Amino acid sequence: MAESQIAGKARFDDIRYAQLWEDAEVLVAGLDSRPGATLVSICSAGDNALAMLTLDPAKVVVVDLSSAQIACLVLRMAAFRALNHVGFLELMGAVPSARRSQLLDQAARTLPPGDQAFWDARRPAIVAHGLGGIGKFERYFRILRRWLLPLVHDRRTIDGIFVSRPPDQRARFLAERWNNRRWRFLLKFFFSNAVMGRLGRDPAFFDHVDGSLSDHVQRRINHAAITLDPSLNPYLHWILKGTHGKALPMTWRAEHFATIRDRLDRIDIRPGSLERFVSTGETADGFNLSDIFEYMDEATFAAVYGSILSAARPGCRLVYWNMMVPRRVPEPYRARVRRLRDVEDRGKAADKAFFYSDFVVEEVLA
Repeated sequence: MAESQIAGKARFDDIRYAQLWEDAEVLVAGLDSRPGATLVSICSAGDNALAMLTLDPAKVVVVDLSSAQIACLVLRMAAFRALNHVGFLELMGAVPSARRSQLLDQAARTLPPGDQAFWDARRPAIVAHGLGGIGKFERYFRILRRWLLPLVHDRRTIDGIFVSRPPDQRARFLAERWNNRRWRFLLKFFFSNAVMGRLGRDPAFFDHVDGSLSDHVQRRINHAAITLDPSLNPYLHWILKGTHGKALPMTWRAEHFATIRDRLDRIDIRPGSLERFVSTGETADGFNLSDIFEYMDEATFAAVYGSILSAARPGCRLVYWNMMVPRRVPEPYRARVRRLRDVEDRGKAADKAFFYSDFVVEEVLA
């Protein structure tokens, strides 16, 4: 199954993603579940699982192969309980702070000794970059921001991309100020499959990719910087400037802080694979599947998809992303699933986490 397939190829012993690079607003709108639902989520850094609490579910079952990624969620939950909203943002790295070590102690003091030791070993990185800045993927962007981007653009140009302006002026800025020869060279090199696989994700995650990652990233940057207003994009701001600026991911916003904090006891963490949850015989009303299908060959994808359907109640929504590997309901199951095109189109149009080429929302029929 998928657990053994990807677990035997990729490493899961350290933090790969210290923050979510998927737009929780798009996810929550795609799930559109009623209060009292049972929802299932891939953990990653935990932000999207926490955002799902705003849907007022009975519980959110969170699964992940990586104990390090689950540790990110556990510490976030502790931070929601121990800190106010400003302190949470400082600890996460969304805003500058001179007291992250103290905030880490406040948040982690109720954790088991093993978890405290895990985070204490990462204290210098958290103090320097925030909890949301210490993953492999975030280090990859820090290399870009600190060492390479200054060779291409000066600070004024980088700041200029976040000036709010009409779409036609955004397109002109990108064409005349941003897309110079040095940027195009940097894009081809730094966002190549090999470099991102080695420095940002994991080489095994590109096993089923066919095509140029750098070409894909260029198309998605056009979406983020022209179609959408980059001044409102927390993901682009963090990549280029190291904080989220005035924009924040959904889970980190003040208007959701109390709601998420008050519903933390509805998070049900299950270390291990998605298939392990399915094997319990439990059923769910919605699944946040992240981009897990990209890491599977077609036969494994079909098998895992079928197992998910066995745990899906009528009306259940399956929400997931594709970056470069096209995955949708496999042929044997198409009669049991309805594609929600309008929901997908709205999600793709609004998605600020711009790396993904496709956003999929499928509804399980009775």
